Amino acid sequence: MKKLTCIFALVLVLALTGSAMAETVLQFGTTVNEQDSFQVAAEKFAELVEERTNGEYKIEIYPNGTLGGEADMLDSMSMGLLDMGIITAGPFVNFSEMMGVLDMPFLFANNEEAYTILDGEIGKELLATLEDANLKGLAYAERGFRNITNSVKPIEKAADVAGLKLRVMENEVYTATFKALDVNAVPMNWQDTLTALQQGTVEGQENPINVIWSYKMWEYNQKYCVLDRHSYSTAIITMSLDLFNSLDEATQEIFVQAAQEAAEYERAWVAEQEAGQLQEIKDNGIEVVENPDVESFRSAVQVVYDAYPQYAEYVSRIQETLAQ
Repeated sequence: MKKLTCIFALVLVLALTGSAMAETVLQFGTTVNEQDSFQVAAEKFAELVEERTNGEYKIEIYPNGTLGGEADMLDSMSMGLLDMGIITAGPFVNFSEMMGVLDMPFLFANNEEAYTILDGEIGKELLATLEDANLKGLAYAERGFRNITNSVKPIEKAADVAGLKLRVMENEVYTATFKALDVNAVPMNWQDTLTALQQGTVEGQENPINVIWSYKMWEYNQKYCVLDRHSYSTAIITMSLDLFNSLDEATQEIFVQAAQEAAEYERAWVAEQEAGQLQEIKDNGIEVVENPDVESFRSAVQVVYDAYPQYAEYVSRIQETLAQ
């Protein structure tokens, strides 16, 4: 009987220990819909983390800005009120000035150049600067090369955008870039942008092909698109630094590695989808200028580089790295 009692006690202890080791659920926010590439990255990340922690960590994804706009989510992560999210590069400059270098216009000529820098020493250095704001940048996913859409006219060269009222991300460098093009630049969060486009309070916006497609910009009065590729926009899988520091070393490594793999998976997905998405954009009546006079844009925005001398050293290092 005594032996049975001991066995029962042991079973009870194991059962209690098991329940104590129940999964930890983390909230992961995005501002986009479920058709977006961010959802692809978030789902892959969640799958890898759950698998590699043997179910100890479960990631719950909250799309469509349920947990706030991008700047709001970064604030919440910084204060330890939100666990994780995938955030477009734009708002990060408000948390680390040096992150703004990635927003400089025409910094990268193609995706490969962007990946070389972001996945290398410079990219890691920049992520580390976020720690002063209590944020942990895990890996760079992709938003992509940004292009202009509008409801007014086709754009062939830089002079054509002058006077247009365009929504830009809430970011100083983006605003400066479009002001250099004589655009009436309106910084605005994404949720408000959709309403503004519908009501005609802004005439256009700028985003990668994936966003133009997933949000069906043709339903928001957008009739024209120019593939000017004025800047490459990354997106950072980010978490609260307090939360990251609370994980043991092995789990931290799992989170970092899972984020990098999810980012690379999402980049490949974006590349694979792009041609079909562009065709669908055209099929839905948006007139696309595929080969604009990019040089006219490039020379018009050169003044932005002069306006931000604090980025000169990073810009030089980026150019030297890419020239190797």
